[in-house]
Formats: sequence, structure tokens, C-alpha cells
Amino acid sequence: MSDFLSKTLERVKPSPTIMISAKAAELKAAGRDVIALSAGEPDFDTPDNIKDAAKAAMDAGKTKYTAPDGIPELKQAICDKFKRDNGLDYAPSQVSISTGGKQVLYNALMATLNEGDEVVIPGPYWVSYPDMVLLAGGTPVVAETSLQTQFKLTADQLEAAITPKTKWLIFNSPSNPSGAGYSREELKMLTDVLLRHPHVWVMTDDMYEHLAYGDFEFCTPAQVEPRLYDRTLTVNGVSKAYAMTGWRIGYAAGPEHLISAMRKVQSQSTSNPCSISQWAAIEALNGPQDYIEMSRPIFEARRDLVVDMLNAAKGISCPTPDGAFYVYPSIAECIGKTTPSGVVIENDEVFATQLLEAEGVAVVFGAAFGVSPNFRVSYATSEEELTDACTRIQNFCQGLV
Repeated sequence: MSDFLSKTLERVKPSPTIMISAKAAELKAAGRDVIALSAGEPDFDTPDNIKDAAKAAMDAGKTKYTAPDGIPELKQAICDKFKRDNGLDYAPSQVSISTGGKQVLYNALMATLNEGDEVVIPGPYWVSYPDMVLLAGGTPVVAETSLQTQFKLTADQLEAAITPKTKWLIFNSPSNPSGAGYSREELKMLTDVLLRHPHVWVMTDDMYEHLAYGDFEFCTPAQVEPRLYDRTLTVNGVSKAYAMTGWRIGYAAGPEHLISAMRKVQSQSTSNPCSISQWAAIEALNGPQDYIEMSRPIFEARRDLVVDMLNAAKGISCPTPDGAFYVYPSIAECIGKTTPSGVVIENDEVFATQLLEAEGVAVVFGAAFGVSPNFRVSYATSEEELTDACTRIQNFCQGLV
């Protein structure tokens, strides 16, 4: 049977975040008391005005095929959003809409990568970036960051990672999994490097744009350095900002020839994203933004709670992230210690496995994101659950000897 399957498939692995969430659900179904902090999904419901727009679209019969990469009305709403929020001017012909942000990224890589092309990916990274590059025939080049730089890529690291074979830099701020956000000054240092390498394009993942806390102000590469406009694909979506994960709408804007190539890929794979979801997304972008203003301080309070409680756990060091809804604590001081049942914590995967077994808390181990020894916590759940989960983590760490 293995001879029947594609050799390309051997280069990639299933998503660890999905696997761990599935394992937590399986344990819950079996009666275990499990708190899952593994899924990157807001716990709030989609706002009513967005759901009402979807119902109205169905009642109006807007349930047919659309153009392969989205309806004109949503493309215009996206252009208006980029102008309003980011000061970026795009025409509808420069916009692509897909079934979630993941498909946007995948389409772009499929449309541009050839064998031997390299893609620079700062680590820790979202688990799907390297595997999408591999599926598209490219080579992921991980530029590993550290706790000392708050998990942010430096200009020197970017310079060192770029070679004549580099085609893309994938840039994610605020970051999944670390929550690290780049200030305008930090981002300008990176764009200055890119200006010296005109063969390198920039693929941004701005999905957590509206989840920015404290004094941190979001900005995106083409906004900071307009000279990169013609080689930047600015990617975003409605999933995280508007609690629309299941609606599956992601979008991007960039040079017209790239968007046309991405349209060709999509036309021969999924074709159009859900028509009803597209009309709902128009309301999300054009309608009242009350949900964002309501949810942001709630997420920020959850962040502060989790950071404080994890830093109080023996052997854990947890930086305070700038945005998104994740923390990425280090467990360096836990490595080599032993659980009460006699298991040695050899790495962060063992830590996460034993934490789930002993305390019923599901987190994602750091190796899945390319930087160890760490783990990721998603705090997109209630303060009550977070307090319970962090108390269990404290208990687990206290028991290590």
C-alpha cells in the first residue's frame, strides 16, 4: 500500500495541534476530566449581525457557485479594510479569497515554488508552514529565535538565512505560537534586510492583527516599507478576529500576476469558497466592530492571568506576549526531572504527554513549532478553566524531582 501513496506525502506529517485536540476529545469522551488548551479557536460565538447576514444571503438565494476566488462585493470590502486599517491601496483584481487563510498560503506556495526554492520561516512557527512548503516542492529554512529575543527574528538572523535560492519569507505577527508582535521599528530592521535582497518576496500572516494588547500597535511589512509592496502578499482572514473559524474565509492581496496564478491553482482544486460565508464576511468587515472591542480586553485579562500563574510554576519561565491568544513558556528547568510515576522528562513532548496523563491538561509541545523545550497554551477559554488548568500545571511541575 505504501508504494501506492505519493512520495511527496512522505515529506510531511499530520498537524500536531489537531492530533492533540483529538486526543483530548477522545479522553473526554471516555469520561476523563480534561481541559484542552491546544486549539487556536476563540471560545466566543460568531456575532449576531454576521450570522444574520448569512441568513439573509440564504433567504435571497445566494447559494450558488461564485467566481473561483470570491465575489466582487467581498473583494471590495477587503480593499476597503486594507485601506482603512493598514493604509494599503489594492484593487479588487489584486485580491484572492479562499477557504481559510491556510488555503491562501498554500495556493501562493503552489503557484510560485519550484524544486530547490527555499522559504525562510522564523521559529517557533505555526505547524503548517514547513509542511505546506514541502508539499509545494520547496525547502523550508527555519531561522530559530529564542526566549532572549522574545521569540522575534533579528535582522542578523534574517540576513544569515537568506541565500540565492530564497524565494519567500513567511512572516507572522502577532505570532502563533509565541504571541510575539513586532513593533514598527523592529519590522523596519527586517524590511531593510529584504530591500537588499530583491529576489525575496514576503508572505505575511496577519490573522491575529486585531488581537494586540497594551502598548503594542500592529503593523504589516508593506505598510512599514512601501518599496516592498510589489513583492508582498498580505494575508488575513475573519477566523480569529470575528470568531468565524468554522466559516472558512481567508483572503490576501498582492501583485496582480501572483493573484492570477493563485486563482488558477484554486480553480483546479476547490474552486470558490462558500458563498454564504462570503456574504457573512462582508458584514464582518463592513459592519459594526463591537465584537473586536469587546473581546480584546477579555483576551488580554486572560493572558495576564496565564502568564502570572505559569511563572509561579516551578521550572517554568513564561514571557508576556504582545498579541494573539497564546503563550509559549520555556520548561528548560524541567528537563531531566522525573515524574512521581518514574518517567524522565527528556523533552517537551514527554512533558506534554505526562501532563495530559497526570493532570488532564492538553497543551502542544514545543517541538511541533520548531523551538524546544517549550509548550504552547491557547488561552481562548474562560478564566475559570484557565485558572483550573494552570493550577494543575503548577501541581504537575511541583511533583517533578
